[in-house]
Amino acid sequence: MENKKFDLITFGRSSIDLYSQNIGADFIEIKGFDAFVGGSPLNIAVGASRLGANVSLLTGVGDDKIGEFILAFLKKQKVNTDTIARIKAARSSAVVLGIEPPDRFPLVFYRDNAADSQVTIDDVIAARIDQYRMLEISATALNVEPSRSAVFYALEQANEHHVDVVLDIDFRADQWKDVRSFGLMIRAVLPKVKIAIGTEEEILAATLENASQVNIEHQQISAPEIKGNIEESIQKIIQAGPEILIVKRGAKGATIYYKDGRKQDVPGFPVEILNVLGAGDAFASGFIYGYLQGWDLYKACRLGNACGAWVVQKPGCANDMPYYDELMAFVETRGGLLGNEKESYQHN
Repeated sequence: MENKKFDLITFGRSSIDLYSQNIGADFIEIKGFDAFVGGSPLNIAVGASRLGANVSLLTGVGDDKIGEFILAFLKKQKVNTDTIARIKAARSSAVVLGIEPPDRFPLVFYRDNAADSQVTIDDVIAARIDQYRMLEISATALNVEPSRSAVFYALEQANEHHVDVVLDIDFRADQWKDVRSFGLMIRAVLPKVKIAIGTEEEILAATLENASQVNIEHQQISAPEIKGNIEESIQKIIQAGPEILIVKRGAKGATIYYKDGRKQDVPGFPVEILNVLGAGDAFASGFIYGYLQGWDLYKACRLGNACGAWVVQKPGCANDMPYYDELMAFVETRGGLLGNEKESYQHN
């Protein structure tokens, strides 16, 4: 691989995240919030940086105090912020989150006129995608213009300059006027993607054809119940372009699907769950770091699983991403990354 100035650039959402201080309380009973930062690409950037990668974030923030808050945090985390647009006519995004273990984590997005949706082709040009080894795209950036066109341009630049592309399928139902358009956008970008990462629900959402397949109780549900045949959907995704599809399975770990029909299960690290929000981003940061080190996909996914297990024990997302040394200490107490549990390839 030719020498590049940077390891990774992530593209998409960024926000201030207000997390409930009253863990276990119903949302309407929350008395106070802790101010963190978030947004899937931001979380991944911070996670990969803490592990040791040289990372930039391509997003937009408002020319406001929230934007300053986000930028100040990123600079402390050694994430390059030169690629972040300050947009006067838009507001930095915000998310408000409840924490009700073990399985309720309600969240509300405030993304009207979101600055990260105002990233333009010119911002991508200024970011110099050709200087990176990897581009990670968050699919929510495809929901509106001008960020949608900016994503397609970034993908063109990455493909032209031999930059590996990772797509985080990142389905947030309330960010799409028609959930079917989410699938249309995903399927449009898949031919330009090397590795796709998603949960089973996200993969079903990327392939759904009929809105009746989706059960959305109200507008603030970002992970609705979606009906469909997961194995068929997985094959549709993997045949649409990517060389690799990684399915995140929570406490069960992850499964790697290869274009030639092989699949490989990668076990997780059982822990007691406090907050699942951000676990998928932690997985991506660990996987990407391992991949950039030249590790095989199994070992990289094991590191991703370890990062996810670390974060679900914490109240926050980006703020609680692990540093390399503490993560490896955690891993060693649980048999290491490659232990004796490594499974052989399976064929469909």
